Amino acid sequence: MDLTADSFAAHPAAQPWFFCGIGGSGMLPLALIVQGLGAHVAGSDRSRDQGRNPDKFAWLEAQGLTLFPQDGSGVVSRDQVLVASAAIEDSVPEVIAARALGAVRLSRADILAALVNRAPRPIAVAGTSGKSTVTAMIGWILTATGRDPTIVNGAVMKNFVAPATPFAAARIGQGADFVAEVDESDGSIALYRPAIGVLGNISLDHKSLAELRVLFGDFVARCGAVAINADDPESLALAPRAARVLRFGLGAAAVIAADPATLRLSPTSLCASVIDRRNGQHHALTLPVPGRHNLMNALAALAAADLAGVPLAAAVAALGTFAGLARRFDLIGTSPTGVTVIDDFGHNPHKIAATLDTVRAHPGRVIVLFQPHGYGPLRQMGAELALVFASRLGQDDCVFVTDPVYFGGTVDRSIGADTLVAQINAAHGHAHHIPARDDAAHAIVQLARPGDRVVIMGARDDTLAGFARDVLAALSR
Repeated sequence: MDLTADSFAAHPAAQPWFFCGIGGSGMLPLALIVQGLGAHVAGSDRSRDQGRNPDKFAWLEAQGLTLFPQDGSGVVSRDQVLVASAAIEDSVPEVIAARALGAVRLSRADILAALVNRAPRPIAVAGTSGKSTVTAMIGWILTATGRDPTIVNGAVMKNFVAPATPFAAARIGQGADFVAEVDESDGSIALYRPAIGVLGNISLDHKSLAELRVLFGDFVARCGAVAINADDPESLALAPRAARVLRFGLGAAAVIAADPATLRLSPTSLCASVIDRRNGQHHALTLPVPGRHNLMNALAALAAADLAGVPLAAAVAALGTFAGLARRFDLIGTSPTGVTVIDDFGHNPHKIAATLDTVRAHPGRVIVLFQPHGYGPLRQMGAELALVFASRLGQDDCVFVTDPVYFGGTVDRSIGADTLVAQINAAHGHAHHIPARDDAAHAIVQLARPGDRVVIMGARDDTLAGFARDVLAALSR
């Protein structure tokens, strides 16, 4: 760990902070945590300058955060700490201003890891998919059982949403537990030293499987204790590196397990019997979010809570009131004509497969609007994405692919949405490339009929949630 990050995290109120990209899903909760520790926090965001998500930025200002245009005008002192992700280029005005002043620049991961590691009981959630949901589930279990945790998530946690906290991606508590999802995409998972870790799954996303095995294996070795998915061969293969393991899953190798024969799925929830194989006790779980993948997320959270000392019966009961996350299979509504709109964060093959499996488990045609979360991911996993869309959607289903989200900067845009569409159709799927999102929405409204489910899917763009609501409104007219 960078000692500079440790020193700043030890006394966060001793200096002013400036967050570049403060509205991002990772930056916003961290900025709120740093402010909650007594620091003065300012920031900028290109999305604010471009007029996207004005409600979010107005709310941040109402919380006392000072916002500036992303033109360097907010970085005015060498005493400020500039927090910028590794993806922020050196040409960004805030970076130029900080360098000229001699101000310290740290990454989001530097600061978050320093804060997590300083906590009495750090709990870190890792894995390719499901991290945000598992983090929220653990946080809710600990909150509901009186543990008063601090939580930093990459998504809005509906259990903590209130009129005063509409963007509740963070919770500041006074208890010993600090729960955070940790990211392997930039390698920052290597910074964390958790007392309790979770490894949910390992699959292709931002890095090759060879790289992921090293990153996750080293993570497991650093955990005091770790909950590992016994049903995922890649994850289970790393169990020998752990000091202490609690296995979860549906199979015989799991200690915190669910009986597959008891699993009952509905479009909005699931029920199953959770078994503690150490003592043979059964606990009836009713989870108010759908999908077999969410049963695995629940088992991961239950195993982590067990390692933190929460009785399994109490943890299972707490999940009965888990409200889910924004943009994670988020049911936006159903039009008067019977077309349902769902907003989802799916962007890699594993996440998209889980969402499509969940929606196709129930009757009705599926229409997907997929906005790729960048040009790089299309190069990294385009073939795998195409196979998922082709194999998980039926003959009557289809996917409209828009151009990837792009907020500026230097990036190779030679492989785009048209390539993905060609790959899907070559694999016998049904895909259409419509570059502009609004044009794709118009096509969906014209196509949809009663009983259809429309899934708005993509990451790195918070405006997709509002867009999903706009699609529902258009369908309702």
